[in-house]
Amino acid sequence: MDILIKASQLILSLTILVVVHEFGHYLFAKLFKTRVEKFYLFFNPWFSIFKIRKTDTGWKYKFFSSAKNSLEPTEIPNPLNPEEMIAAPVPKNTEWGIGWLPLGGYVKIAGMIDESMDTKQLQKTPEPWEFRSKKAWQRLLVMIGGVMFNFILAMVIFIGILFTWGEEFLPAKNVKYGIMCDSVALNIGLKNGDHIKALDDREIVDFKQIHKDLVLDKIHYIQITRNGKDTSITVPEDMQSTLIKNRDFVSVRIPFVAADFSSESPAKAAGIQVGDKLVGINGEELLFFDQYPHKLALLKSTEAMVSVERNGIKQDIKVTVTAEGKLGIFPQSELKAFFETEKKDYSIFESVPAGISKGYSAVGDYLKQFKLIFSPETGAYKEVGGFIAIGKIFPAFWDWQIFWTMTAILSIMLAVVNILPIPALDGGHTLFLLFEMITRRKPSDKFLEYAQMAGLVLLLGLVLFANGNDIVKLFK
Repeated sequence: MDILIKASQLILSLTILVVVHEFGHYLFAKLFKTRVEKFYLFFNPWFSIFKIRKTDTGWKYKFFSSAKNSLEPTEIPNPLNPEEMIAAPVPKNTEWGIGWLPLGGYVKIAGMIDESMDTKQLQKTPEPWEFRSKKAWQRLLVMIGGVMFNFILAMVIFIGILFTWGEEFLPAKNVKYGIMCDSVALNIGLKNGDHIKALDDREIVDFKQIHKDLVLDKIHYIQITRNGKDTSITVPEDMQSTLIKNRDFVSVRIPFVAADFSSESPAKAAGIQVGDKLVGINGEELLFFDQYPHKLALLKSTEAMVSVERNGIKQDIKVTVTAEGKLGIFPQSELKAFFETEKKDYSIFESVPAGISKGYSAVGDYLKQFKLIFSPETGAYKEVGGFIAIGKIFPAFWDWQIFWTMTAILSIMLAVVNILPIPALDGGHTLFLLFEMITRRKPSDKFLEYAQMAGLVLLLGLVLFANGNDIVKLFK
């Protein structure tokens, strides 16, 4: 069921992103009176799930038909010789369809070399309604229309999120119990209970930004307060590569409050209840969740006296620790139960500039991530993922705020990737158009055809690499 919910969110998000992106191309093409032959959600090699087109005799549609089968005849009787068949004119109206391969989508624009690799029309004299007949600046807008619309979509979504739900975060100053460290954080000198104040003298406002800033920015020092004294921790030079793979570097330190129990929980059987706060074992005071794993590992398969607070009253309960060193308790992890968060609500007028600003920040963050991917020393390329990785970013429950946030981020990712100067991507076409506008020389159709083929091979390799990473991680 969890997989189904995640998959549903992924498919819906991709559908929105693809339709908006391709509509950007479509809108500018129609604006400059360029004929758009096909508009497809997802690719349709060999066959289409559904296709529809308006013809001279009304709307025609087909389900599960060959990609080669047209909704209009390809040959018609010769008016001068009814017994002879001649090629039918190119349809004026767009064929709208849904493919079966959810790797994106496309619009097929007349007179343009694209992923369909249909070059027959280029052997004929250019028609005024073809892409190749349009001015260079018009063709440029057609090519960047998809990327523009993805950026605009992200901004609109962020505006909508801020207006609908506002913005809530946990201020670093309100993390009153300090941090909980993993082994990496402990190795560089941090300790459980430390309070992180700044990174390279830049004050931390939102606690969750700590990991992101450490990964995306070259941080040299972490300023902390420990036992009431200020000090700093030096960040190793190779820290970025470690943190890219480790998202639990530091987290919020919390008390150990029982939220639920495992199916065969010895703690529940002994009488510990939901809402009880664990404060010690065998007379030793242990106030925080991070203090229990090590202590329980020393008490495997033994009876321990667990001290709990219930309704302000302390009591001791004898519990048999499992052979794995567990009590069978799921801790309360909702941060709002322990800390005071800050929330800002936005009016429609406030949400517009704030949403645009949030979008620009997201673009900047993604460009920094991209820089890391192409930096061999960080090893970030090993973390590049495909559809499995993308699907995992959605939760196993349906939350519209999370869904729209993830969709906005994916929209920015799609825009940035598409504007890369790689043939077969919008950025590749844009690069050739800029070359033409600057030099007044148009690349030959044969060159564009070869460039398109090379780009498709490169993109296929990248897709295989990203999804291959996903598969490898499944077996680790």
